[in-house]
Amino acid sequence: MTKAGFKRLSSIVSNFKDLRIAVFGDLMLDRYVKGSVKRISPEAPVPVVRVTSESSVCGGAANVAVNLAALGARPVLVSVAGRDQAAEELSSLLAAAGVPAGALVRDGAFRTIEKTRVIAEHQQVVRFDREFPALLGPAAKRAALASLAEVLQEGCGALILSDYGKGLLEPATIKAAIALAAKRGVPVFVDPKVEHFQLYRGVACITPNTAEAFGGMRLTQADGQPAAEALGAAIMKKLALRTLLITQGEHGMTLFVRKGAAVTPVHIPTRAREVFDVTGAGDTVISTLALTWAAGAAPEEAALAANFAAGIVVAKLGTASASVEELLESAKSWLTA
Repeated sequence: MTKAGFKRLSSIVSNFKDLRIAVFGDLMLDRYVKGSVKRISPEAPVPVVRVTSESSVCGGAANVAVNLAALGARPVLVSVAGRDQAAEELSSLLAAAGVPAGALVRDGAFRTIEKTRVIAEHQQVVRFDREFPALLGPAAKRAALASLAEVLQEGCGALILSDYGKGLLEPATIKAAIALAAKRGVPVFVDPKVEHFQLYRGVACITPNTAEAFGGMRLTQADGQPAAEALGAAIMKKLALRTLLITQGEHGMTLFVRKGAAVTPVHIPTRAREVFDVTGAGDTVISTLALTWAAGAAPEEAALAANFAAGIVVAKLGTASASVEELLESAKSWLTA
């Protein structure tokens, strides 16, 4: 990061405020049960967690929207929620984060997804999920697509597809959502699931991690930067993408940019720092990337901002987001690195 680059990033983030970004995908409620462990249960060889606190945050597509709001954007979340207590709790959390829930479809036959993590001494002990994708019927999916069409018609800088494989994003709805965005000239950014990987042909960018990228191409995972770059080139060709961002954990990220007939890889290293929790880091990457791109950044600038934001949230415990101030502070720290 040069001084000129920092000045440029500062100018770009000033455009974040009130920039309208649509988010379409699976939303869920993330619950956290925190406590301490002092002994092993006499009933089974498992730790006994003495609960000290319980909290809930937005998860899945809802967390993507919260990340956008934390950066000053105006997210519009389109998804399906049930008519249950979890949905009411989610609505309250979204409102508190500045995310309107007006575009959500409420379906009484569907049960809102809940994930509960039990954490002791900063370690996740167990997670249990409540999810029933079979209850998400065709009528609810059609209603969600109709809501998305209305949102895009009103104008958006980007569309993020948050694919958690929970039922809303399936081949038919993926194809329809991409077509709706193309009709309005809205760039599409995707956090993909392996089983849907090859359905995202022609979008602006997808952001798989290394395992998802190899899995999506039905290839055995290999280590090393040369393998990652060969994989990225193959994905760009197969899916005819404008750009591709492969996140590589402690090894940083590699961006692939199409320039004419050529594909250029750009590796973005990470900085050594203490990692508390990677939960939701992918949500932060896709939200920051799409928002920065929509605010006028070049793909390389958007990927660098996403890298800064990811480094911030993994240093926090639980599902988290980054603010503009934190983003600029992280970027500034690279000036002296």
